Amino acid sequence: MDAADADRTHPNAAQDVIAVDADDTELETVNRLEAHTGEGIRHRAFTALVFDREDNILLAQRAPEKRLWGTYWDGTVASHPVQGQSQEEATIERLEEELGVTESQYDDLRVTDRFEYKRYFENEGVEHEVCSVLQLTLAETTLEPDESEVAGLLWVPYERLYTHPEWYRQLRLCPWFEIAMRRDVRE
Repeated sequence: MDAADADRTHPNAAQDVIAVDADDTELETVNRLEAHTGEGIRHRAFTALVFDREDNILLAQRAPEKRLWGTYWDGTVASHPVQGQSQEEATIERLEEELGVTESQYDDLRVTDRFEYKRYFENEGVEHEVCSVLQLTLAETTLEPDESEVAGLLWVPYERLYTHPEWYRQLRLCPWFEIAMRRDVRE
């Protein structure tokens, strides 16, 4: 099977994402795989930063099978809402699917930022996203990660990571998480 055939059979080829303009205004739905190949298509995405009550952030290592940024560490969960779904609804869904976190474990889910970025990953593809940042604090930190999504979990003191990201260089952080963290102004 050549690379083109592999792309056509990739699970992402059966999904759509929402193409947006620079102001995050919906334009149309586009194939998820097409949005992440070639020069990419700007689309809507989110990253959720999950904290505990001691202000540690939960980092999740992306499963090795992920097409883009496999084994990199992310700010907990990141994905794309589907048409008609809010960023909050998409986050709630992904938290439960990827980590087994239910709404009863938090009550402060909120959008804190939005930014646009574009990054290429090796020869595999590109992210060109208008990314909303959501944050929440877990009252109950029981987790049941889905191994097809998450290879590892790590609680990190957020202030140390934010102030000294170079101390965590060996983790290879996802670009959208690094941007979200650098832009974050904690209350």
